[in-house]
Amino acid sequence: MSNSFKFKEFSVNQDKCAMKIGTDGVLLGAWASVENEPNSILDIGAGTGVIALMLAQRSNAESIEAIEIDDAAYEQCVENFEGSPWGDRLYCFHAGLDELVDEIDETYDLIVSNPPFYAEDVSSGNTPRDVARQNSSLPFDELLQAVSQLLAPKGLFAVIIPNKEETTILTLAETLGLYPNRITHVKGNASAPIKRSLLELSFKKETTVTDTLTIETERHHYTTAYKTLVKAFYLKM
Repeated sequence: MSNSFKFKEFSVNQDKCAMKIGTDGVLLGAWASVENEPNSILDIGAGTGVIALMLAQRSNAESIEAIEIDDAAYEQCVENFEGSPWGDRLYCFHAGLDELVDEIDETYDLIVSNPPFYAEDVSSGNTPRDVARQNSSLPFDELLQAVSQLLAPKGLFAVIIPNKEETTILTLAETLGLYPNRITHVKGNASAPIKRSLLELSFKKETTVTDTLTIETERHHYTTAYKTLVKAFYLKM
């Protein structure tokens, strides 16, 4: 497997990152809405920086900031930002979310996060990968609390989560005044269960638009809806 992942308009090195580029990050980077023309974007837990890079390609935001707490992933993210066509708009900070909340007074028009997923303690024996996968390193309540403080009044928060966590997260979000505008349920193929939920939250309470995205019709044959979503990025779409 090559350590460099080539997209249509940029490449991402991932040799230093515990969590490699996967469908979840690319889905979020393509799905997050930029219709409100965000001027400032924050990516929480950037990893390789792929989501921020996708949003740089899709938007005219003047400032796209990312935070990453893991040393190696932070270095990789900086390297990928600097090597991209949008290096002058992308900034990565080596910081935890609590540090950012304490130090930043500004708010963001769009916040995105592909957070650690596994609530259970899973150990693969690879510590950086386990930290990147387990939400004990970034609990959902901590994430939502921070978003409620960092999001601009008319801003949007887009996140991808395990579908089984959806009700819990929406309930938590509502206690902080964050409401779902859009929800897309993601399944691998037509007969597979829903595995992921893409959520768009804001401070505006309105009717939630809910749909389902199926990725494949059969192995390595992608649905029209999935191809339409990601065709601006993948070389072979």
